[in-house]
Amino acid sequence: MAASKHLHIEIVTAGRERVKAQAPVIISASRATDVPAFYSDWFFNRLEKGYARWRNPFNGADSYVSFANTRFIVFWSKNPKPLLPFLDKLKERGIGCYIQFTLNDYEAEGIEPNVPALDERIESFKKLVEQLGKGGVIWRFDPLLLTDEISTDKLLERIYYIGEQLHRYTEKLVFSFADIATYPRVKRNLQQCHVNYLEWDATAMNDFAQKLSALNRDKWNLTLATCAEEIALEQYGIEHNRCIDPELIARLSPDDAALQQFLYSARKDTGQRKMCGCILAKDIGSYNTCAHGCKYCYANTSPLSASYNLERHNPHSETIIY
Repeated sequence: MAASKHLHIEIVTAGRERVKAQAPVIISASRATDVPAFYSDWFFNRLEKGYARWRNPFNGADSYVSFANTRFIVFWSKNPKPLLPFLDKLKERGIGCYIQFTLNDYEAEGIEPNVPALDERIESFKKLVEQLGKGGVIWRFDPLLLTDEISTDKLLERIYYIGEQLHRYTEKLVFSFADIATYPRVKRNLQQCHVNYLEWDATAMNDFAQKLSALNRDKWNLTLATCAEEIALEQYGIEHNRCIDPELIARLSPDDAALQQFLYSARKDTGQRKMCGCILAKDIGSYNTCAHGCKYCYANTSPLSASYNLERHNPHSETIIY
């Protein structure tokens, strides 16, 4: 299998149209929306049908994605509990997966208003690990948001509370520093919600990294890694992460020869941010469809746009968004 780009094959759509479709080996579901939380039914319906239709967020053009060659799926979610009844379907198809589980604690501030309660999410994490194994669910505290009410020490307290309950269930903690200035939409949304955010600087990042590293060394011994961050924190034992990670995928699917062949020559995904270390995968999500309502969200024009699209969503349609 070609590892530097997605293969293309011909498929027949429900409307009997013959079209060209990308046929990726690895699916990302998804950086653009929370597929497990809101669209699990849709995703597994499409897996059964063999293809999905994807809308390019930049030019609005539709294209097709075939699952004919799919060997592995990376799920991204703040509430992957709805995946639980579907995981056996992946096993039946011989498709591997792991979950990037963003489990933050901004409950007191209401910054993630529509996610389940913290302790409920922690229990979901444990139940998913029971099915997928310890390496199959990765803990993310992402992003780390500083405000006039949330200091670095308060963030560490919240990480400690979660880590004390999860460290036996995961191998890694991935985090990133909220970079508000880079996303004007995020800046506007936070201001409209009266969240008095603070930008991270190198001093604050290093201070946080040093304290987190000491906490982890004393308590958990997890792998610590940053997501798409330029700052080097190796002196604290903190790596640059590869969220779509060929080494982890290979370890979780040791007997899949086709997948192992693909991973052997897998290339960096050049469509991601400069410091992103992920290998090539096809994301099938759509912006303006995640209804968690997070006030720092970059993937929605507004919470109303996401709610509107979720209400219109048909789990039996070819695509998430009309």
